Order: sequence, then C-alpha cells, then structure tokens
Amino acid sequence: MTRDEAKRELGELRGLLGRYQHEYYVAGRPSVADIEYDRLFDRLVCLEREFPDFVCPDSPSMRVGSDLDADFPEVEHRIPVLSLDKAYTAAQVWAWMNKSCVAAGRRLSFMMEEKIDGISLVLYYEDGVLARAVTRGNGFVGNDVSSNARTIREIPLRVERPGRFAVRGEVYLPVGVFEGLNAGMQTPYANPRNLAGGTLRRNKSSETAKVPLRIFVYEGFFEEGPGYEAPESHTAVMEELRRLGFAVNPRNVPIPAEDAASEERVAGLIGDYAKARAGLSYQIDGLVFKVDEIGVRGELGFTGHHPRWAIAFKFESPEGLTRVLKIEVQVGRTGRVTPVARVEPVEIGGATIENITLHNQDYINALELSEGDLVAASRRGDVIPAVERVIEKNGESPLWRMPDTCPSCGAGLVDRGAHRFCPNTEACPQQCKGRLIFFAAKDQMNIENLGGETIEFLWNEGMIRDIPDLYRIPYEKLEGCAGFGKRKVELIRQGIEKSRAQPFEVTLPSLGIPEVGTKVTEILIENGFDSVDKLFDIAARNDAACLLSLYGIGEKTAQRIIEEFSRPETRTLVNALQAEGLSFAAEKKKAAPDAPRTFAGQTWCVTGSFEGWKPRDLAMEEVKKRGGKVVSAVSGNLTHLLAGEKAGGSKLDKAKKLGVTIVTEAEFRALLDNSP
Repeated sequence: MTRDEAKRELGELRGLLGRYQHEYYVAGRPSVADIEYDRLFDRLVCLEREFPDFVCPDSPSMRVGSDLDADFPEVEHRIPVLSLDKAYTAAQVWAWMNKSCVAAGRRLSFMMEEKIDGISLVLYYEDGVLARAVTRGNGFVGNDVSSNARTIREIPLRVERPGRFAVRGEVYLPVGVFEGLNAGMQTPYANPRNLAGGTLRRNKSSETAKVPLRIFVYEGFFEEGPGYEAPESHTAVMEELRRLGFAVNPRNVPIPAEDAASEERVAGLIGDYAKARAGLSYQIDGLVFKVDEIGVRGELGFTGHHPRWAIAFKFESPEGLTRVLKIEVQVGRTGRVTPVARVEPVEIGGATIENITLHNQDYINALELSEGDLVAASRRGDVIPAVERVIEKNGESPLWRMPDTCPSCGAGLVDRGAHRFCPNTEACPQQCKGRLIFFAAKDQMNIENLGGETIEFLWNEGMIRDIPDLYRIPYEKLEGCAGFGKRKVELIRQGIEKSRAQPFEVTLPSLGIPEVGTKVTEILIENGFDSVDKLFDIAARNDAACLLSLYGIGEKTAQRIIEEFSRPETRTLVNALQAEGLSFAAEKKKAAPDAPRTFAGQTWCVTGSFEGWKPRDLAMEEVKKRGGKVVSAVSGNLTHLLAGEKAGGSKLDKAKKLGVTIVTEAEFRALLDNSP
C-alpha cells in the first residue's frame, strides 16, 4: 500500500468509526454489528501502526469511548471513576498480586468479582437520600440520569446512613428479560448492554420504568460520620452496602492472603468462574481483582488511567493461525522501543489481524519467537491482537533480538526494567514528534486545527522541533506552502494562541512527563503543590517522602517526579513555555476581603459530628477561610484534628499516636471567636 492510499483509507475509517462510536456510546443504538465495528477499528489501528506518522490526536484510536449525552445535564464526579488495567492470563493476575504485595511490604488479601457487562453508574447520597445518579462519562464528567435511575427497584432511595457517600455499580439487563423484550421491538438491540444503556438514557423516566433494569454495586466511598467510621477493607465496604439495602453480587469471592500466595488457587478460581460464565442469567466479560485493604490502596495510588490496586481479567478470545513475516520496532514519545510482528492476514473473531504488538524482549523470549514462525494468535479481550504460542518453528531464522540502536535516530538503546528505551530524548525524531502530537491533542492542550498531519508537515519543513516551537511558527512562511491557505493558517494561529490560556492543571499533564497525568496533577494541586516551582523545589531536595505522604501517590510516581523535575531539560522546557505566556501555577482562590489568617500554616482533618456545623464540611470551610489547609486522612503532616461527638476511632487513635493536636467543638468555636 502506498502512503497516499493509506492516508485516504485512514481518513475514511476515522469518519466511519467516529460516527459508530457516537451511536454506540452516546445513542446506545449502534447501526453496525460489533464484528463489523471491530474489523474497521482493527484495520485503523493496523494502518496507524504501519504508518505512525499519519497518527492524529483526533483518531478514534486515541480516545476511550464516552457516554456523555447533550440531552442530560453534565455533572463533575466527586470520586475517581477510572478504567482498569487488564490481564489476560491467570499468571498475569497472580504476578500483579505479588507486585502489589511487594509494593505494600506485606502479604495482602484480595476480592474477586465478576465483571458485569453493563453500564457504569455512580450513586451519590446525602444524609441518607439518593441525591444524584451519574453515568461514568469520560471519568471526570458524566450525565445526570437521576430520574431514570430512581425507577430501578434495586437502587435504594433512602438508606440508614447520614452524611455523604458514593456508590459505584453496573446497570444490566438479565439475558432472559432481554430476549423477551427484544423479540417485540421493531428495531431490535444487538445485546443486553445496548438495551440497558438506551433505556437508562430515555428522555421520559416513565418509559425507563417499563424495562426491569437491574444493578450490582461494587464500590462504596464513605465519609466518617456520627457513629459511622469509614470501612477499612473492601470486604467491610461490601457488607455495609448489603446492610444498607444495595444489591451486591453474591458470587463475589474473598481471597485471603494465604490463598493469594498460591498461583494454583488463583488459577483455579479463574477457571471455575470461566466455566460457569455460560450458565449465568446475566452477561459478564471478565473478572475483577481488588486489594482488600483500603489503606494500602492509598499507598499504591493511581496512574492517569487506572488504579494500581485493581486489575480486570478478560476472558480468552478465539484463536487463529498465522505466520510472522517480519518483526519491526516502533519508538514512542517516551523513548520506549516496542517490537511489532507483521503477520499474514488472519481473521479472528470477525476481525482481520495483520500487526501484533510483542511488548518486549522477555515476551519474545518466552515465546521463543523468530521471523517466519507459524503462531497461534488471539484478540485478547476481543480487541487486542496477541501471539499466544509458536506452533511451528522456522528453522532458518534465529530467535529474534531487539536492536541495539534506535531505528529513528541511531542512538544506542538502554534497558530500563523489562523494556528498552532510546535515551536520545531531546533529538530522536520519533520521540519529538510524539511529544508534539501528544501536547496538542484534544485531551491535552486541545490546540484546534493542529492535527498529527499538520505537525508532521511542520516538522518536515523544519519549522518545529520541540513544544515551544509551536508558539513561534513562522506563519508568513507557512502561508506560502502548498495546502496552507490564508484561512487555514489563521485557524492554526488562533488555535495555538487560544491554548496559551489553558490553566496549570491542563498544561502540566500535557508535557507528557511520565507518571504526571491528569489525576496525579489534581492530587498535587489539592495538596498545595500548585506550581511547577514547588515541584522543582521538591526535586532539588530529593524529598520523595513529602510526595509519598499524599493519598494516591505511590513510590513509583514519587520517584519519577523527583527524577523528571531534576532533569535540566525539564526546567529548560518549562522556562521556554513560561516565556511564551503559558501558566505553570494554579490560580489562587480569592479570599474574602480582610479574611483572618488564624490557621495559616496549619493542616486540619475532621471526624465525628457537630451541633454547630451540619454537614461537618462547613467547619472545615472555616479553616480554609482562615488560611488553613484541609485533608481527608490522618498523616504525619497533620497538625490539628477537629473531633466531634462519636469521633471515628481510627482517625482519633492515629492522631493521638502522632501527637496531633486534638480540638473539641467548644475549643474550635473559641478559636473562631478569637480570630482577629
């Protein structure tokens, strides 16, 4: 295939898939079969892998499907609503368990749950009443479908627990009910999930009520209140949800630490549940494994995409035989060099596979893979192509080895853990172009009219080499290039100028610094690390402990932040972008005129209930008004704990052990009365 043919086909595929994604994720009524969609999507991915310089930030392959719908109000989530990392073998699940134990420094227990194939929903309760039901959306903002959710009989409208808490669950439709309803529809739905999704988004709740939707809940996010302590384990969370009247899947299985230490026990559980899948009254597409200890979850933290304390096991997909024609390597924006197998086209599960990612040398060694081998390939999770095993060796070719030099710039490659990287960060063309495309993408700086092809053209013409160059494009020179008329150039200029106004919480993760994504940036800002100068200061002091004290920041993330902000190149990049007017400090919330600063330099936490502040968050607002910082957990950085009636024992005991100042409601009121 020529480059022009590939470019034309990619454009057609992106247009079709964009429409199909909207029909599937937003309208809930796809116009094509899953097999046809998968075939087109896989073709897109294969072409983009073969022609990586044609990849653009608005490609369907660059985004996770969103269920945002303009017919319903958009609401920001109060809790993290992230996706899950995935495993495809029992050995991978067990390896993840061991990795989690090593990170925690002790053996852990886990919970195994069925992964319901339905629609994710978050229920927000205030003072025991269902206040709002919100779809997952993009993980940060979802649609308010409260009226429709209230028609689901398994969702309690009122529970016996005061204060605020959130519950996450999966709305589904039993297979038998689906078949009965679908048989009478003029335009049948493809599967129970699509019908459940379409029902949940109907404009009239009376119509939703006609369909007997069900729900299983699988996470609870509790705040402490009078007589109620936040559960310290996932098992306790599930028991509390059962007590409150929520539908919890009775097939959830606790895995004690001694069982989690046995690979055979874990593999046996997975095998048993895989066999039972066909006999269930509802559809599942995998299993979910979670760390049971809530406190450890905070230590393990999150990536920008998923929590490190949970993983989803996806059921095996059909296999097909194919031959490895050639193995090539690709260079990503972080310098990671990834081998890719070009294989004879093979149809698996309705999709044609021509390219398969091979991950790293260890993966290839385990397969004992060579060019020319006949292999069994699958689509893990019904999406991701994978080589499962070698069926017949090609005796003429040796075991394939990763190259020692970068195919993009010729630099010597280095090993970091299980992967190989090009260390030529600042000069490797593929890395530089990858960072530019990432920076301009819709989910990052959202520079309008600056897609991957335009960035590729600007690079080839020598107009840009690094991110700051985007703000110095010679527009008069660009206007003279073929395909770049005055109007098009002006739109590019407007998009770039508009991006200068993006806030710090957008600018920082757009730099593509490893481990510093949107979620980590949010955690940093909430805990007072609200400027890049503070991050440079932490790096200069090598103060990883300061970062590790933050809930959601693990050891790997803390160390990477120290490393990246110690690099002279990072400071040079930030200085250059600051000179171009980009923001590298979060906007300060304006305090009320003459606001007292009685609590400046103090860090407060709250537990228990109060006569004068209902909800108790109002007391913490008083702390903030007077210059204090408020956190949700007791740690070594805490200076004061406001303890009301029936104060939570775990917080109070820990605060006493740490020597934190304990303040009663009466003492707190006196402090406020004495404020200047």
